[in-house]
Amino acid sequence: MRADRLVATLLFLQTRGRVTVAELAAELETSERTARRDLEALAASGVPVYSQRGRGGGWSLVGGARTDLTGLTADEIRALFLVAGPLSTTPAARTALRKLVRALPSTLRSGAEAASRAQVADGTDWSRSPVAARASHLDTLRHAVVDGIQIRLGYARPGSPADERTVHPLGLASKAGAEYLVADTDRGLRIFRLSRVTHVEPTGEPAVRPDGFDLAEAWRSLAARMEDRMLAATVHARAAADAETVLRGLFGGRMRIGRALPNGQLEIEVDGPSPEVVAAQLAGLGRRVEVLAPPEARQRLAALAGELAEIYGPPPRAQTPRADAPPHIGTSGAVQREPGHQMGSRPRVLDGE
Repeated sequence: MRADRLVATLLFLQTRGRVTVAELAAELETSERTARRDLEALAASGVPVYSQRGRGGGWSLVGGARTDLTGLTADEIRALFLVAGPLSTTPAARTALRKLVRALPSTLRSGAEAASRAQVADGTDWSRSPVAARASHLDTLRHAVVDGIQIRLGYARPGSPADERTVHPLGLASKAGAEYLVADTDRGLRIFRLSRVTHVEPTGEPAVRPDGFDLAEAWRSLAARMEDRMLAATVHARAAADAETVLRGLFGGRMRIGRALPNGQLEIEVDGPSPEVVAAQLAGLGRRVEVLAPPEARQRLAALAGELAEIYGPPPRAQTPRADAPPHIGTSGAVQREPGHQMGSRPRVLDGE
């Protein structure tokens, strides 16, 4: 991107003091024609860059090679590299960090290098599946946002086949480790989770940015609407006390604990997008949770029980020993009884009988 090149050009000028077009082109891996245009663009924009012709000439910054272009303090530089280090997974990002380190004064360089090595990013969770999407599409989307280019976006919602739409990319947001694209569509502003993006194709057409658009404000509004939909229903239930840890892991702040019941159970409320969705999430806890309301949640659980019974059959019933069942005789010839068994009481029936 041209913005990246212009910043890199400024940093290279700061480090070298005076450079030729050929040196800049070699450093940034561009053509000499592109390097010259970038230098001229900097000068035209008011950056104090000037050229000197003849032998020993080149391009320089007014004020010398040590002009402070960033104004960053040592703490700010360390903070920058702490954030950038784990994210520098692409060749372009790693190259940019190396160039930035070289451009720093020697007194700040060691701290920046240490900060860049202080964290690591792992793209998989413990189940070995990718986390959200540090997706292969992320770089393409970043370019589209910065360059202001419309894209054709392939997107697959859960349980639905992927479709394609043309959108105007306006910004990227991160929430709880997941990446989202904020874009304008024919239905207004929307957010798209990157883990559900199937393909991205720039169209070459300029994106239209709404007047007065502010990414932070737009994200707050869109996120609030999404959260309203995600918390539209509340399910009331009672749960075994020993299920509290599991429930908190499943629902986090979407679950509220009420009063403790005399039988040792807890009253709970769980929020979700619909009663049916919450019921399905609770189903895995079996008899440790009993859903009380609303009726739609109980009906969904009954339907799930029927579907599972069709596949796996009804749950096995515990066998009640007959009163006249003979005691089990072990290999030693002794009658095997439960610990504390008193003579005259009914012997235990072992598993498998």
